[in-house]
Amino acid sequence: MALSNLKTKYMTRNDCYTAGRKITPKGIMVHSTATPGVMAADWFSRWNKSYKAGEINRQVCVHAFLDDKEIWRYLPWNHRGWHAGGDANNTHIGFEICEPGGFSYSGGSNMVGYDVKKHEAYFRKAWQNAVNLCVSLCREYGLSEKDIISHAEGNKKGIASKHSDVGHWFPKHGENMDTFRAAVKQVLATTDEKIQSFQVGDVVAIKSSASKYYPGGPTIPGWVKELHHKVTQTDFNNKPVLHAGKVCVLLGKRVDKKTKQESAGIMTWVNEDELVLVDRIRDDIEEDTQPKKYYRVQVGAFSNRENAENLMKELTKAGFKCYVKYE
Repeated sequence: MALSNLKTKYMTRNDCYTAGRKITPKGIMVHSTATPGVMAADWFSRWNKSYKAGEINRQVCVHAFLDDKEIWRYLPWNHRGWHAGGDANNTHIGFEICEPGGFSYSGGSNMVGYDVKKHEAYFRKAWQNAVNLCVSLCREYGLSEKDIISHAEGNKKGIASKHSDVGHWFPKHGENMDTFRAAVKQVLATTDEKIQSFQVGDVVAIKSSASKYYPGGPTIPGWVKELHHKVTQTDFNNKPVLHAGKVCVLLGKRVDKKTKQESAGIMTWVNEDELVLVDRIRDDIEEDTQPKKYYRVQVGAFSNRENAENLMKELTKAGFKCYVKYE
């Protein structure tokens, strides 16, 4: 699942960022801001400040904020955040769901003047952005919906400070953390059905229209697009590799277009959608110990590589084992 509305702008002045501590994410913690009307992009100017330098009176930083429109990442996902007030900082990615305006707080978590009907549309869009973010993070770090908790649940587990979010807000719209986890599980089940298009040994080219190796990833240099590349890995620990919800393969070797000779490659994971198949050469390799001969049927010849690729996909869906050979 591609997060088309994900934007990144690291809070480099925040002491949490400059501390530079890293984590291996083991879970995700869901927060809500309890600050009515302040949207995701607004938090950069509020928190991109140094406590040590006296610019802010709080030592706090989360990985991301989201609202009904955007997701803003303010820390790298593997950076230790200051969001839980407990041991969950060492294990969990934390993000805040921004709350709409038009109401106030009293007595801690009591939302005064909150109009459920008026804010339903906002809530649903923010809810879906939160679900999508969790799905993307689960796929990237090998997590499941069971690894997602709220700040309040973290407190009950003894790994977070005493806060009620998001249990004070979700139930107003007929939701809770169990239904949130169920929504994430449903989307994960759908994305798990995605079939890997490319295989180890395939020779591929990067589309001229491609700009990033994967959503949110590095920019592709022009010289990389001029080469052919060999797929050397399609999974990690027997799981597809996803970046921002996109299935990626590792391009570990470069292949000379004329001689077919291989040499050291870019060693980069690349979104499958940005690749086209040049040659599935592994199907032509015959084992020395058990030589095999094949009768092959050619179903088309194209001057346009994309047309050939589209036909191969149609034949694959119909159950035929096929490949594109470039001559």
